[in-house]
Amino acid sequence: MPPTLPPIIDVEASGFGTASYPIEVGVALPDGRTYCSLVRPLAQWTHWDDSAEQVHRVSRNTLVKHGRPPEDVADEVNDLLAGQTVYCDAWYHDLTWLSRLFEATGRVQAFRLDDIRCLLNEAQADHWNSTRTRIQADLGLHRHRASNDARILQATLQRVRLDHPAPGRMPGSAQKEMR
Repeated sequence: MPPTLPPIIDVEASGFGTASYPIEVGVALPDGRTYCSLVRPLAQWTHWDDSAEQVHRVSRNTLVKHGRPPEDVADEVNDLLAGQTVYCDAWYHDLTWLSRLFEATGRVQAFRLDDIRCLLNEAQADHWNSTRTRIQADLGLHRHRASNDARILQATLQRVRLDHPAPGRMPGSAQKEMR
């Protein structure tokens, strides 16, 4: 039986640095469902980096028009992930942006965030980047969006676990031991 895949989160942001803030949150759940929402900037969130926009291709104007209130996004993400450990590939940045979202909305983050690398053995880590490139091509998810990125990460984890299981263990058993 294949190992259970953990929930994965990805956060897109207005840029890097202390004034940046989350603009989109995407989640890939273990059952294959995804969640994605643009985040309407709060009045005090003014930082905008044009080079970040070139990557995520979401304009500030789009966020203002189509983004959802940050309180709603924080509540929905908490509802989906409460009590779970959720994994990401840019732990420091995603933690910072999620903290900004939850603090600004007066919400308490109801899930734990951890780095996806802690789920990998050495062989899996060595093959991560090449596997991710193949998975992205196979899935045809070329649009850089948070939920697409979360799906790619989750599928990459599944593939490297299957292709490079931990020696002497069933795939996924290391994750169970870490809990």
